[in-house]
Amino acid sequence: MSVSASHHPASTVNAASVAAPTVSPAGGGEVATTPGSSAPDTPQTHGGLGIFRLVTTVITLIVGGGVFTLAGDQAAGGASGAAILTAWSISGVGVFCLVMTFFALSRIKPELKGGIYSYASAGFGDFLGFNSAWGYWISALLCTVSFSALLCGALAYFFPIFEDGTNLPSVIAASCLIWFYVFLVSRGIKEATGVNAVITISKFVPIFVGITAIIFLQKFDPAIFMANFAQGADPSLPFFDQVSNTMMVTIWVFVGIEGAVAISGRAKKERDVGKATIIAFVCVLSIYLMVSVLSMGVMPLADLAELPNPALAGVLEHAVGPWGATLINGGVVLSLVGAMLGYTVLSSESPYEAAEQGVFIKAFAKTNKKGAPIVTLIVTNLIVEAFLIVMLFSDSTYQFFYTLSAGMILLPYLLSAAYFAKLAFTQPESFKGKVGGNLTLWRIFGIFGVVYSFFLAFASGAVGLTIMSLLYAPGILMYIKGKKERGEPYLKSTLDKVVVAIILAAALVSIVLIATGAVVI
Repeated sequence: MSVSASHHPASTVNAASVAAPTVSPAGGGEVATTPGSSAPDTPQTHGGLGIFRLVTTVITLIVGGGVFTLAGDQAAGGASGAAILTAWSISGVGVFCLVMTFFALSRIKPELKGGIYSYASAGFGDFLGFNSAWGYWISALLCTVSFSALLCGALAYFFPIFEDGTNLPSVIAASCLIWFYVFLVSRGIKEATGVNAVITISKFVPIFVGITAIIFLQKFDPAIFMANFAQGADPSLPFFDQVSNTMMVTIWVFVGIEGAVAISGRAKKERDVGKATIIAFVCVLSIYLMVSVLSMGVMPLADLAELPNPALAGVLEHAVGPWGATLINGGVVLSLVGAMLGYTVLSSESPYEAAEQGVFIKAFAKTNKKGAPIVTLIVTNLIVEAFLIVMLFSDSTYQFFYTLSAGMILLPYLLSAAYFAKLAFTQPESFKGKVGGNLTLWRIFGIFGVVYSFFLAFASGAVGLTIMSLLYAPGILMYIKGKKERGEPYLKSTLDKVVVAIILAAALVSIVLIATGAVVI
């Protein structure tokens, strides 16, 4: 699968041979195989990528649409510069631990072919494995919804009729685009020649031009930065709340890190993969920090919080003039038009492959004469359409939907990190000859990955947890139906029953909170 907003410049992956595509919302819609997700009969061969190309490939994989809204999103949470940098510090450590977790799992358990949700199943049973797959799928389709709002928000710079990207013209335009992509994919179109190059250029050129312009034209004002560092848009907000409000922004721009090790099979030298992953992570973190810090030196946080999406366009317009906003908005439009095609493929292939592996209901494994997963393609886009309508009749925005998208993927992250920590303590012999380094260090990575995932769930807030419980609840019915179709037992363990009870109780509470107006969507 090779159509996305942040694709591998060196190679492509055919969607038909992928067992579990990687969702990378923050990466602008990157699609790649997750660790160990190649088909069972696919030989693991080494490619010709040296360490430099490995690094650039991983950077391209991770960096995406979220970077263009970063400046406004972090300010909108009311955080000061000190809180924002604290959140980046926590996420830097947490995401690094997750990166190393997925890297190690791809080496220790290469036989787990189902991707990120196979780790949950191996560690904690079929039901939690199913929920991991379910959360992954819902995260992908919610990403399409958030991209629709961001795309139309960027188009509004050229065509004011789209306003903030969530009005009726925006929903109509987004609907036309996603169903046109459904038609294309149903005809067997999975790749578009030249799209990868256009997406990569339209994404990275504006970012680097913006950073360079602010630095070399001396538009960074230390006085503004220090004022922002001391006080945010909401001075009354406790520091801890400021940090937690910023955390979902930081994970959004890093979602997709689990796919960073997918390129390991294309490495010239196996030992370069770990180095490349670490170097790429540092480079990506540096890009995000530069955008974050430089923006806080151009405008007060209160003004950054009021910028329409994509906020980086407003920052650059303030710094260098209208051409800066034109550059950013144009780049975002080109990038997301390609990203949404990639996500149409991804969000239909993901449940299709899950059904092929016996995780989802059998109907999801049906294809048309062109080999396209027609059932999941239509079902997925009907759900996307429903969310677009919800967006139209509510106060929900791009930020709301990407928070949900990032939140839904937290369970797969948490369970993968927990499985890795479990292996590190119960099967230390499995690390020998597979990964280097001290076992204690790997245990620390696993523990920190679990703690970080829990903290992110907390940071998603009451509204996020409320909606997420409602989104996980329907999955129980699909799980039971899928098991009955295959004549297999379901909800066998006490853990499964406890998880079902928690999901249903949370969903019930959520319905009450929404009905009484305690939670506003």
